[in-house]
Amino acid sequence: MIDPDEPLEIQVRKQAKIIEALISRSERGHEVGGSAYSLFQSAIVLQAAVWEKTKDLEVALDTLGRASSELELARRLQERMQNNLADAMVAVEGGFALFSEDRLQVCNEFFRRLLPDVEPLIEPGLAFEDYLNAVAHSRFVLPSDNGAEGGRLAQPRDRRFSSHVLALRNDRWFQMAYRQTSSGNIAVLQTEITDIVRQNQREKDRLIDQHAHFLQAAFDHMSLGICTFSAKGELLVRNERFGELLGVPLSLLKKGIGFRRITEYIERFEALKPQGSGAGRVPDGWAKTLRRGGVVQDRFRRPDGVSLDIRIHALPDNGFIVSITDVTVETEAAEARQRINQTLERRVQERTAELTEANRLLRIQSVEQAKTEEALRLAKEAAEAAHVSKTRFLAAASHDLLQPINAAKLYISTLKEKVTERGAVETVDRISRSFTSIESLLHALLDISRLDSPGAEFNVTAFCLADALGSLAGDLAPLAAEKGIGLTILPSSRWVMSDQRYLMRCVQNLVVNAIQYTETGRVLVGCRHAGGKVRIEVWDTGIGICEADQGRIFNEFTRVSKSHGGPGMGLGLSIVERACRHLGHRVRLASRPGKGSVFSIELPLARPGLDAAARGTTTEATPQGGLDLIVMIVENDADVLHATTQKLDGWGASVLATASTKGALDLMLGVGTAPDIILADYQLDDGDDGVEAIRALRAAAGYDVPAIVITANRSKALLQLGEKMGFSVLTKPVQLSRLRALIDWKTRRQVA
Repeated sequence: MIDPDEPLEIQVRKQAKIIEALISRSERGHEVGGSAYSLFQSAIVLQAAVWEKTKDLEVALDTLGRASSELELARRLQERMQNNLADAMVAVEGGFALFSEDRLQVCNEFFRRLLPDVEPLIEPGLAFEDYLNAVAHSRFVLPSDNGAEGGRLAQPRDRRFSSHVLALRNDRWFQMAYRQTSSGNIAVLQTEITDIVRQNQREKDRLIDQHAHFLQAAFDHMSLGICTFSAKGELLVRNERFGELLGVPLSLLKKGIGFRRITEYIERFEALKPQGSGAGRVPDGWAKTLRRGGVVQDRFRRPDGVSLDIRIHALPDNGFIVSITDVTVETEAAEARQRINQTLERRVQERTAELTEANRLLRIQSVEQAKTEEALRLAKEAAEAAHVSKTRFLAAASHDLLQPINAAKLYISTLKEKVTERGAVETVDRISRSFTSIESLLHALLDISRLDSPGAEFNVTAFCLADALGSLAGDLAPLAAEKGIGLTILPSSRWVMSDQRYLMRCVQNLVVNAIQYTETGRVLVGCRHAGGKVRIEVWDTGIGICEADQGRIFNEFTRVSKSHGGPGMGLGLSIVERACRHLGHRVRLASRPGKGSVFSIELPLARPGLDAAARGTTTEATPQGGLDLIVMIVENDADVLHATTQKLDGWGASVLATASTKGALDLMLGVGTAPDIILADYQLDDGDDGVEAIRALRAAAGYDVPAIVITANRSKALLQLGEKMGFSVLTKPVQLSRLRALIDWKTRRQVA
């Protein structure tokens, strides 16, 4: 009968009605009841029911009391929260209002009094949309940028967040933001941003002023005059050059002066006179042209003769810019050209007759030129023939001049072994040194000729510097010892790419020069790694070279000092420069007079391997003991043949000497066995050569007999042929130590 979910007041009223009904029923029972026992029994039941209901009533009253206490506590909390909200709203810097169900519930005084004409509407229950409309149409709110009042305060599509900036008529600015809470209420906050807006305006003005300053500075640094005018024709910005060129008083060039006043002054005092095709146009015509969007361009001349080019361009804001350029030089040049053209026209007429005569003379000269060209062609053919003749002469000289020197060196070597008297030994040594000088000079002259020839050949291969530098040390040690100079050549196992013969000749020339120009001290030769290259450096403690001489010492027949150094004609460094230039090697020089010099040759590194030159010219220390071999010598020069035979006999070899391939075959057939090694000159008589001799002897023997070609021919083709056929090449005049070591090496390899 009683719903426990109903309010306590309703439950109490229902219980009171039930109790009242039970009591009334009990009273009616006494009136209607029967016997005394029945009445007593009814009273007992009624009393129990009354007690039960009384207990329920007490429980309900107790529950009602607790609920009343909770309601009182909630009321106090609500009052406290309202007081706190009121305090918070008072403390808020700006306006604050809370709308619940789109109706105003509470706001602070700042919110109420922000707009005096909206203040009467600010009462609880004000609709949110009505508030927005009232603010949008307030007379204290300035119109928006597009001119419509309150256009920015229309009802937002999304109420979760919106923000507007309001400009008030008393130069105050507010940001009105409203946000929808999670419970559906709308909180409106009005924040004054006047200081921020004013700061932004000041910063904007500062930037505008700064840009104007920059623009003015740019204008002032221009060589032409610049001035801008507003749409009303008032002067805005100009540079100093504008006033200088225009030539009007400064009072007419102040900011705000009208363009018309400037033109009136120019017309009144004739400060500028029209010039050229546009003469006679007036500022009125300029205005019409600018209104049509055109560009005005006129040329004027000042009374002092200065020509000015004036251009006027329209600006997007209906203003215009005027530029003035000093074109005096161009104008004078144009006038000068005009005068020159007139003069030229007269001269053309005068020259026409002269040209007619000149054409006649040219025809005569053309005939003479044809004759000259024919003579030049013949001279060129003669020069080419002379070059061919020079090449043939060098080839013949390489063989014919070196042959007697080779024979003489062989005889001198044999003579050294047989002469024992001290005076005779000294004489033989002097003869040997003389022939060495002749050989060096001849080699230098031949090298210069070859390097100057367009067809110079180079055999660029990869080889190890170890054997080459070691051989160089053995060759030059006696020369250094003779002068009492210490010579140190540091070994190097690096592999390089170059022409081994020319490179070693260059290094030898540098070392010989260092020894000759060093009185005391030492000469050091070493290699230095520099990136992907190697520098062969030659250091000495000699007289040094002054800076003025460092550029000319690489010329032919140039020597640093006539009072120092040994014999020679000054060709060594010239050969170094030419050879390294052809090979692409950089040559450097550093020197201090009285302290010494250092020459270096820079060349590329190569991968380690076994190159052809190393295989063909590998040398060892000169073997000791007899040479128990059968040696076939093929040489067409009788003296060289005789001297070589004597030397090999002295070494203990059995020599078969002949001058041709046929003679060699006859000797081998007569002996009945093949020689152990063949020594053949390359250039023989009657078209015969050493290569054919080697090929014929090997064919007759049935195997590749070890062979060495001794020649003055230094061509790359011969070296390649030797690599292909397996014979070595030694150049004349031959060094006996190398010949002996090479014979021993090739014959031992054959035995192995």
